[in-house]
Amino acid sequence: MSELLARAVGERGELVLMRRDDALELRVNGVFVMDTAHTGTERMLATATLGHLARSGGLRVLIGGLGLGFTLREVLADERVREAHVVEIEPDLVAWHRDGLVPDTADALADERVRISVGDIAAVLGEQPDGVCDVLLLDVDNGPDFLVYEENSALYGPGFLRRCKDKLAPGGTLAVWSADASPELLGAMRDVFGDCTELVIPVTLGQRETTYHLFVSHQVEFEQAGLQNSL
Repeated sequence: MSELLARAVGERGELVLMRRDDALELRVNGVFVMDTAHTGTERMLATATLGHLARSGGLRVLIGGLGLGFTLREVLADERVREAHVVEIEPDLVAWHRDGLVPDTADALADERVRISVGDIAAVLGEQPDGVCDVLLLDVDNGPDFLVYEENSALYGPGFLRRCKDKLAPGGTLAVWSADASPELLGAMRDVFGDCTELVIPVTLGQRETTYHLFVSHQVEFEQAGLQNSL
């Protein structure tokens, strides 16, 4: 049984929030994007990256894609986070969160550490100073091989990944969510960062067993390396 909760049509097409059985579901141009029944990988996007950082506080996190808010909520659960900057291209989705249509994450946007930018992640990221992020989390599409918007293909290429690298502080981490494996993305992240770990997470969608994937790379701690080289 399904119930339409909200619908908007903008420059990029149709955005729909619906309730299906006991879960909320988000669809873009008729394509399933995410739901509240399977939030483990969205939350792991935060925990797998924040857990890598040994710093005691003052962490700055930039999240590309608000979605249903579970990545943001998990980021905010880490008391070391000083700022969570969320970039979301769909203003209606931000409005639905603020109107309380996604009750599981209703408190997240009201957190004083949260800053929302409505716009394209490539444009907003380009406006940020270099070295501004300790953690950069990207969940803006279904992955390079299952795109909802073809124009997002550039976000998985070496040019944009190099821009992400520039925006990370020394020792910072980039994580990219994908609905499937992508040897091309894995290779591109390894070329840009020198390392990339692919985390494969089993997921049950109805009667179907599948996997979601997180690609995680770390920025070299240039300041430490430079100090060691000077000794």
